Amino acid sequence: MLKCENVVKKYMLTTAVDDISLNLEPGKIYALLGPNGSGKTTLMKMIAGLVKPTSGSITYKGQDIGVFSKSEIAYMPTESYFYSYMSCEDIGKYYSDFFSDFSLDKYNMLLENMELNPKAKASKLSSGMMAKLKLAANLSRDAKLTMLDEPLNGIDIIARDTVINTIIDNFSPEKTFVLSSHLVDELERIIDSAIFIKNGKYVLSGSAEELRQEHGKSIVDLYKDIYGGASYAKVN
Repeated sequence: MLKCENVVKKYMLTTAVDDISLNLEPGKIYALLGPNGSGKTTLMKMIAGLVKPTSGSITYKGQDIGVFSKSEIAYMPTESYFYSYMSCEDIGKYYSDFFSDFSLDKYNMLLENMELNPKAKASKLSSGMMAKLKLAANLSRDAKLTMLDEPLNGIDIIARDTVINTIIDNFSPEKTFVLSSHLVDELERIIDSAIFIKNGKYVLSGSAEELRQEHGKSIVDLYKDIYGGASYAKVN
């Protein structure tokens, strides 16, 4: 579905993404793993078409990232991106205007499920409620590729199950989900594959089950080892 080949992104003297190549396939939930500054967000933004690579290529269904890919790719950033005057209700109308695959009925249902008041101003929401609002907006699209950057950010431990279950309920075999999070233990139980990047570089990837069997460790323990200083050969 999506192919990144030798992708590099530089900002002046900083290399945020350094020669990353990977393929994303339909029907899988991927965890994109790495600490802050590892390049996860920059990579997602390039796939979403918000940032251009310095070099290398990214193609979606064989086409360069552009108008077509943006119509089928949903990206939820970590930051709030709604206008301050917008209510939850306004955001639904806003998405309806911009995305032909957006379902207002589904959005209203998700607002209710997540106990979000349609009349509430987005700018007045807590970080946890804002995270739920962004999730509702993005999952109300019928996107083929959905990327959620830190979807559990600001979500208290009680509400995490609701968020995780909402993500699972909106996944289907013809779709691809990419989830980025520091809460690896929360993601491990739902992902099919894991991609580890460190300092902008690809470190390790593969089927979650194959990684567990090969290394004799959980994804959580692999995360601790990789970012605690251990070195792993590349796995494709």
